[in-house]
Amino acid sequence: MQFTSQQALTSAISAATKMSVTSQVHAVGEGVEDQIDPDGVVPADIARFLARLRLLEGVPFNYLVPDAAMLPIETVRFFYVDRNWLDALVQGALSVGTANSADREQLAGLHPIIRQEVDVAERLVRMKSADAPAVDAAGRPIGVAGPMTGFLMRSRIVSGWPGLHVRAYSTDTRPDDKTIPEMDTSPDRVRLLRMERLAPAVLLVLFDGVPAVVHVEEPRSGVQFGVRVKQTGDTASAVVPLRDVTKPNNGPLKTATGVDRTIPVPFRSRAPGVINLSALAESLRTASGTNIGTTIDSAEFATEMLRFPIRQVFGDTEVDPGIDAFVATVPGVKLLESFKLAQKVLGV
Repeated sequence: MQFTSQQALTSAISAATKMSVTSQVHAVGEGVEDQIDPDGVVPADIARFLARLRLLEGVPFNYLVPDAAMLPIETVRFFYVDRNWLDALVQGALSVGTANSADREQLAGLHPIIRQEVDVAERLVRMKSADAPAVDAAGRPIGVAGPMTGFLMRSRIVSGWPGLHVRAYSTDTRPDDKTIPEMDTSPDRVRLLRMERLAPAVLLVLFDGVPAVVHVEEPRSGVQFGVRVKQTGDTASAVVPLRDVTKPNNGPLKTATGVDRTIPVPFRSRAPGVINLSALAESLRTASGTNIGTTIDSAEFATEMLRFPIRQVFGDTEVDPGIDAFVATVPGVKLLESFKLAQKVLGV
């Protein structure tokens, strides 16, 4: 009996995906997976399954991190993904349904076509208009899949802020503190192929390319007010950066040396961690440069206390620190120390 290419592929994959496709393929309407070409050699449902498999969905975590010592607490690990390994993973899934050497030979002839169509489907799993690559007339990504990179983060940050924002760029040319719109369509933006919490404190991110810089940022939801924790020797204190309430978008006021101007945060006596709001409001009102009148209203107080989401930038450690570029000198353990300092100041 002679099989067509479509029949050979369907026969080879059916045994491997009878259970997996049902559990892993998302319903049409999530993302843009419905843009997968229904007339391709690879049936659309199978292309979705293989694309998700190439993004390591369903791969046991102990295959990715064989030993917990490779991903200690409060660390981030960047990596490359071997495309040859992913091809072997796909071929292994396809080979489950082959019954004889004729099936295997026919399937081997289809591997280049399968790879090409899964390259497209892979980018549709998590396609966002904000970071889409070049697309064809139907809105599907074009071009072969390039190098895949990513990182694993194990930290309380992941569990504390489930909605973390991650951005990656192929060039490191923007200031680390630049305000970036949530729907950033910069041409050097590197697409996110997958971003998922594998455990409450473990985050996996895969990139479609090799980024030069990666931003990890707190969620931009709601309005945040707070203070900065400042350490001097073995002691810790809290300060508030000052702003000009008539020009709030200009950022904190600066000293002559370019350092943010701050005032200490007063706390209530015999009440560790409880801010004395009346005393703080008076300190803000009398501080020079804030342009607050004889009384401080709620809007002016809120302007001074507003805090933007924290952004951690991972970039080239070889860049001269004298220019406006990030030098990765603060490991995750230092961020944990900052949390502990905050607890110490607040008395919790």
